[in-house]
Amino acid sequence: MPRSLHGGRHELGQNFLTHRPTLGRIITLVSATTGPILELGAGDGALTRPLADLGRPLTAVDIDEHRVRRLRASLPRVRVVAADATRHPLDTDVIVGNIPFHLTTPILRRLLTSTGWRQAVLLTQWEVARKRAGVGGSTLLTAQSAPWFEFRLEGRVPAWGFSPQPSVDGGLLSISRRGSPLVTPPDRRRYDAFVRAAFTGRGSNLASIVARAAGADAHAARRALTRAGASRARLPRDLHGEQWAALWRELSRQR
Repeated sequence: MPRSLHGGRHELGQNFLTHRPTLGRIITLVSATTGPILELGAGDGALTRPLADLGRPLTAVDIDEHRVRRLRASLPRVRVVAADATRHPLDTDVIVGNIPFHLTTPILRRLLTSTGWRQAVLLTQWEVARKRAGVGGSTLLTAQSAPWFEFRLEGRVPAWGFSPQPSVDGGLLSISRRGSPLVTPPDRRRYDAFVRAAFTGRGSNLASIVARAAGADAHAARRALTRAGASRARLPRDLHGEQWAALWRELSRQR
């Protein structure tokens, strides 16, 4: 394969998925969705071919012009586009991709601020997938996104399931846009600011951290934590997405 104008495998961060159980799991997850599909980072087509077999409109994106040319020749019914996944519009119902590990964060941030999709199935670094799904504790980004999206960890992929083999395992993450947000859209900026203040704030306990972030007194913060089902939480990372949204609603009512 000739070297791409954008660089070789190392520069492009290409680790092609060869783990058959994961390929099958991705297709199973996508089969449960409806609508057109956009694949990010098609590579040599390990996912593109079984996705095409689903018989739905499919657009496959890859930055390597040589691989794009080969996929176009072998899959004439698929729309194959030479494009950068960090810039291509994310305006298709279902987004699927084996994401280059070094691009995971920018692509996720774009995805969570785009409005044209409903469901996503992404293969990312294991730690990223675990954290986004809230396993072992919430993160700022997950807590801010949770009122609008549901995150689920769908499996771990061993490093040897890629070629070339990366230094870390992969994680399969599914994201669904909520039909009814847990926080009203006009409150989104204030909610985001509240969560950020809580994650970066100081205090002797969670109630004092929440009180300072919300501009409330400690008694009101304790009452809101109890009503949100988070009275036993000790740190902001201990709250899951639904609790953050419930906490915001309780504090808003008290104000």
